[in-house]
Amino acid sequence: MHDDPRQSLKANEERYIYAVLHAHQVSAIMDSEPGTGAMVSRSNDGQMIVPALRVRGCVPIRGSSRRQGQDKGGRAALQAMIDHVVGGKPAYLAVDGPRGPRGRVHKGIAMLARQADAAVITIAPVPSRRWILTRAWDRLQIPKPLAKIDAYFGPPLRIKPEESLEDFCMRIQSDLAQLEAEHDPQEYAAATAK
Repeated sequence: MHDDPRQSLKANEERYIYAVLHAHQVSAIMDSEPGTGAMVSRSNDGQMIVPALRVRGCVPIRGSSRRQGQDKGGRAALQAMIDHVVGGKPAYLAVDGPRGPRGRVHKGIAMLARQADAAVITIAPVPSRRWILTRAWDRLQIPKPLAKIDAYFGPPLRIKPEESLEDFCMRIQSDLAQLEAEHDPQEYAAATAK
């Protein structure tokens, strides 16, 4: 763990949410604290990650954004995430998922931060050994067995009262890009070259 702000947030009884890239979600799960809520798509892909979440003591909250006018449970899942965070437990979101584009932060994290009155902690987990699914839209990373995961944290970000959701998303996006560029430069270069 590098520059981990969680202890000071806990000492000040502040709520917090983790912001990770979709490509890093598996590594983030491996390093999450018990009771962390995680929004997971209702798709078959989402179903595959639920057992790993439960093994790590995370709470899967199912739902994703609308597609072609069809409700995928996103609004109910967002409310469940808000309730989870307000109840004193952290949550994490793959902020550019479920469909990308890679690195572009969607407004769900900003809505959650504002409505739950929570700080956002950006994280770039970097496994010592990993498989990278180079044909996936996000270059999904899967840590290899016994890999060490270094988690690099950005400073807590708080949405300002007058700040738009879009502007807050841009700050989160900038922090995530900076963390990945600094601590995983080869993968950052490969991912942004697409």
